[in-house]
Amino acid sequence: MAKVPPKYDDLGKECRDVFGKGYGFGAVKLDLKTKAKNGVEFVTSGSSNNDSGKVFGSLETKYKYSDYGITLSDKWTTDNVITTNIAVEDQLAKGLKLEFDASFAPNTGKKSAKIKSAYKQDYVHCTGDVDFDFAGPAIQASAVAGYEGWVAGYQAAYDTAKSKLTANNFSFGYRSDDFNIYTSVNDGSKFSGLIYHKINGSLEAAAQLNWASGSSSTAFQVGCKYDVDKDTSVRAKVSNSSLVGLAFTQQLRDGIKVTLSSQIDTKNLNQGGHKIGLGLDFQA
Repeated sequence: MAKVPPKYDDLGKECRDVFGKGYGFGAVKLDLKTKAKNGVEFVTSGSSNNDSGKVFGSLETKYKYSDYGITLSDKWTTDNVITTNIAVEDQLAKGLKLEFDASFAPNTGKKSAKIKSAYKQDYVHCTGDVDFDFAGPAIQASAVAGYEGWVAGYQAAYDTAKSKLTANNFSFGYRSDDFNIYTSVNDGSKFSGLIYHKINGSLEAAAQLNWASGSSSTAFQVGCKYDVDKDTSVRAKVSNSSLVGLAFTQQLRDGIKVTLSSQIDTKNLNQGGHKIGLGLDFQA
């Protein structure tokens, strides 16, 4: 395992990817990624919600000045929101990344800005974000320490306008090359556990439990991903609420990938309410 632990938001990412990636219930989605000769990357995305019929799209451009560790990106969505991000990494200090993120909605005039920072070295990974608001900025900070596979992290957020602590989270776990396990407590009332196991080069499995104080039930789900070959993969997940998710991904040729997914409510097989999804990815 790498000596540098992941940042707090990435603790348990391998497990969450098993449940999240490859599924697109209730929507038809199209993603197109291209790259110009000068290194500018273009990402065009569009999705249509099957229930509401609402179509959402975005256009993003990204350019990296590798010699200076600078990345510039701009994004424009069909909600008429323009976002600009400037990131500088490993320039002021080794392991330090600084980001400035600003957004503007021309139709409403609403503006927002955020400064993000991350610092990583052996055995530690810290972040600090400031979200500016006219009423008062919101501050979020986190720190993760790791040693020989063991990791412990803390995350807090403070709203200066309300003089209130809005997040108070703690996580502890163990990471290895093929096995991860985490437990976390959010705001002293929400508890979760994550287990991830890379069984072999083709098969991954994960389990997740969530419980909130005051509730008599625990949410539970298990899932897996299996790579049939280098071009084909299947996913499956099931929860204790009797929802079954299935996904099939096929690489048709270089740069073209299609994903079919469905969610089945096994308690209401004859009443409907099931969801299907289609995703197309093009890359050139």
